[in-house]
Amino acid sequence: MSVETVDTLVVGAGQAGVAMSEHLRRCGIDHLVIERGRIAERWRSARWDSLVANGPAWHDRFPGLEFPGADPDAFVGKEQVADYFEAYARMLDAPIRCGVEVREVRKLARRPGFRIETSTGVIEALSVVAATGPFQNPVIPPLVPETPGLTQIHSSQYRNPGQLAEGAVLVVGAGSSGGQIADELLRAGRTVYLSVGPHDRPPRSYRGRDFCWWLGVLGKWDAATPGPGAEHVTIAVSGARGGETVDFRRLAAQGMLLVGRTESCRDGVLTFAPDLVENLDRGDANYLSVLDEADAYAARNGLDLPEDARARAIVPDSPCVTDPILSLDLAKAGIATIIWATGFAADYRWLAVDAFDERGKPKHQRGVSSEPGIYFLGLPWQSRRGSSFIWGVWHDAAFVADHIATQRRYLAYHAAAGREAAA
Repeated sequence: MSVETVDTLVVGAGQAGVAMSEHLRRCGIDHLVIERGRIAERWRSARWDSLVANGPAWHDRFPGLEFPGADPDAFVGKEQVADYFEAYARMLDAPIRCGVEVREVRKLARRPGFRIETSTGVIEALSVVAATGPFQNPVIPPLVPETPGLTQIHSSQYRNPGQLAEGAVLVVGAGSSGGQIADELLRAGRTVYLSVGPHDRPPRSYRGRDFCWWLGVLGKWDAATPGPGAEHVTIAVSGARGGETVDFRRLAAQGMLLVGRTESCRDGVLTFAPDLVENLDRGDANYLSVLDEADAYAARNGLDLPEDARARAIVPDSPCVTDPILSLDLAKAGIATIIWATGFAADYRWLAVDAFDERGKPKHQRGVSSEPGIYFLGLPWQSRRGSSFIWGVWHDAAFVADHIATQRRYLAYHAAAGREAAA
């Protein structure tokens, strides 16, 4: 069997893989990007129909291309985002090969590089970049047993209200996905329960500027690590309907039934933690802190931005907040569907290298792993808070590509020195 060789192999052709290809090309590094599906596949097939980007078009893009025909302040739809990355790849003439799945990556014996087993053959590469991102295996906690008449799906399987059976819906998880899905179902006339855990909820817009702008000028995108206790806190933000601040108290006033964290299930009865008010108050505190910092920044820099006193109004509590639901009989409540917006687990079983800790998480610094020649891209907090966002992964890719190029110079020196010594 013939073996294909390439300097650097990039696994995954989503936003991370496309960005990696651009920077490797700039560094003059021969590379190949392989993708088991299509370019930006998850934007097309693992998102709900009405999803739009959570950041405006001027912000959530790569520097080299604007969204064609989009208002800079618009929140573009998921298909338009996927089309954008396809267009970007064409603009780069990126060497992307679709329909190829990686089965195993192993270190070569007694020489630099790796042997990569794929569904179409064997590739050898000096470096491998895992650009598969964090959204790999949907996580559904094993709390609720299979029950006749009750459907359980992950948020990545949800498409629209019409796909669900008649009846009430419980959405577990109130981050961006859970909050938006619950809101869409409520607007479709469903009875909706939303299980709310700890969260941050920035203002969508304040004093005429989107929160992406405020987090930029306030330096929050560049935070290197999450604050204490915030490692697993979700962010509730939405670009739906032109962009709205996510306000769970407002959703409750509109008829949504809020509950605390989902804890256990026994004999068809779910129990919830008595932490709903605490979680809502924490989200409000985060929201108000951003407003305070924005006001201080505007005053300090003499910015002529309109006052927005209404932004500080707190919606009065609904009965589900003042008298929290601590248990729920699923059948009696008429719940026919549970949507688990509970995130994803990474799956690196194909990477048989020494680049992971005892929990299976990548050991790395800014994407440079503990295994020389193995790199990661697209991880949350890879180098900063903004790493999970489209523009953030582009900057992380530049760092990784520069590291690969530097290593090539060391190898080139070693080879040249060896030739001189032999002569």
